Amino acid sequence: WLKQFSQFKPDARSKCVPSVFSLKMAGKIQQYVACKKALTQFIGKQNCAPIMVRLAWHDSGNYDKRISEWPACGGANGSIRFEPEINYGANAGLAKGLKYLEPVKAKFPGVSWADLIQMASACAIEVTGGPKIPMKYGRVEAADSSACPEETSRGTGGNAGLPDAMAPFGCGAQDAPTHLRNIFYRMGFDDEGIVALSGAHTIGRAFKERSGTVEYGYGDKNASKYTKSGCPVRHDATSGDYMPGGKSWTEKWLSFDNSYFTTLAEKQANPELIRFPTDEALFQDEKFRPYFEKFAASQEDFFEAYSRAHKKLSELGAKFEDGGFTLPEE
Repeated sequence: WLKQFSQFKPDARSKCVPSVFSLKMAGKIQQYVACKKALTQFIGKQNCAPIMVRLAWHDSGNYDKRISEWPACGGANGSIRFEPEINYGANAGLAKGLKYLEPVKAKFPGVSWADLIQMASACAIEVTGGPKIPMKYGRVEAADSSACPEETSRGTGGNAGLPDAMAPFGCGAQDAPTHLRNIFYRMGFDDEGIVALSGAHTIGRAFKERSGTVEYGYGDKNASKYTKSGCPVRHDATSGDYMPGGKSWTEKWLSFDNSYFTTLAEKQANPELIRFPTDEALFQDEKFRPYFEKFAASQEDFFEAYSRAHKKLSELGAKFEDGGFTLPEE
């Protein structure tokens, strides 16, 4: 597409002459395409997909639909790269994700931080075997720490409105289903979106040193059965080179599929896998359960719903320059 654009020659009878704006945009898109390619290669080699997804989610997950002003409304604006936000408890360990992206940002300076964070997340889903997210770009990035939402500004006890894994719930809820709805309804999601987004726990791990919600930590000696070095956890059935340790929700925690749904509700819970109250709520709550069962029965249905929910999450609170743009089909 870019090659065809650069070779465009206007017909003498036509008024279809590329404007300065369109030529500039073609150059910008070219940089974004190259950036996406570089991210895809890096994430695949580094096996860092889970932290890229978590970084993007936590940047956009403080969005509050009740606030109209930008960037006070929160959302996908890149404010997570600033203190104090990056130091909030829920964001423990995410400074590592930002460090991964710094050389990419230096190589592709025309890609805003807000876009780069969300692009890395979409690439991570695709690299691990998940669906291609129909992303939109052109997000304006937060300029400084004044864009960071205060910890209790979303009506929660901390973490600027990000969800908790277990009680006590910062929103004041007495049970996990109510907590999930309090958090995600504030962002504009429905029950299907909540269950679909939760399915992203098919990849990733929790660590004692980060969330403190599990007893497993860094390194092989502190790893669970499925997070030791050499486990075939990638979707291509290889182990790859990854930092061992922590505890995962699924056996193949670098494979994006619907295994989170197919194994989570088993009567005999696997002690080597995570099952938080907010996970159990998805098959125990009568309104969440139909979507949980739907995604367990069909990976295609899960991918379709997840793709829509991921795209929505990536655009929450975003201010798009000139209406934003999409990348050409590969």
